Amino acid sequence: MTLLAGRTAVITGGATRTGIGHATARVFARQGARVAILDLPETNPESVAANLGPEHLGLVCDVRNKGACSDCVDRVAETFGSVDILIGNAGVVYGTPILEVSDEEYDQVLDVNLRGNFHMAQAVIPHMRRNKGGSIVLMSSIAGQVGGGLFGRSHYAAAKSGIFGLAKALARELAPDRIRANAIAPGVIDNDFTKGRMTKEIKEEIAAKVPLGRLGTSEDVANVCLFLASDLSAYMTGTVLSVNGGLLIS
Repeated sequence: MTLLAGRTAVITGGATRTGIGHATARVFARQGARVAILDLPETNPESVAANLGPEHLGLVCDVRNKGACSDCVDRVAETFGSVDILIGNAGVVYGTPILEVSDEEYDQVLDVNLRGNFHMAQAVIPHMRRNKGGSIVLMSSIAGQVGGGLFGRSHYAAAKSGIFGLAKALARELAPDRIRANAIAPGVIDNDFTKGRMTKEIKEEIAAKVPLGRLGTSEDVANVCLFLASDLSAYMTGTVLSVNGGLLIS
């Protein structure tokens, strides 16, 4: 049995081949979903979606642009007939010390990581209300739980912490519409989100601190996205699931 048969999933930031969003797109496609990948033009979301199969869709979308989010979601609904799942995964990270953070960098980090999820939620909610239900999953980070860290500092931690509040607020407001909203807080994931800053030595040092003895994979997080998007979590809303191999308690 496929867990997402007949459902449409919108995944932001889903075109980077090694990333959590793309891993989630692959998992959802295998589970029967129609997948719409939204990402920036340089990632070529149309080609990435086509590689999943002809029944999937790739659209260029900068989640900082409210109109672009609304237009893309409307097109997904027009193409597939519904929007049932949102995976708010688009993100950007910088490790800049607080006194060196420019206004431009602050705006980018907050706008992509937090405002982008707000825009996408606004875009999908009318469609989910018409469907009488849906699942919203927002990607946060362990940085939001512990106040940043090696790769993301104050502005990144603030944005990712804000996602916890946003997910809980959406869960509270949208529960009467049978729309669930949850967040995921990944730990250190072995992909290229940090754009090459995670060296082999750093990976080994971090893995030694993780109780399960390894870094996470994009697939580890994608499987939790599947759980929260599917009816396996039908009685869960307003939660934050930590996917970090025990790093948060080490």
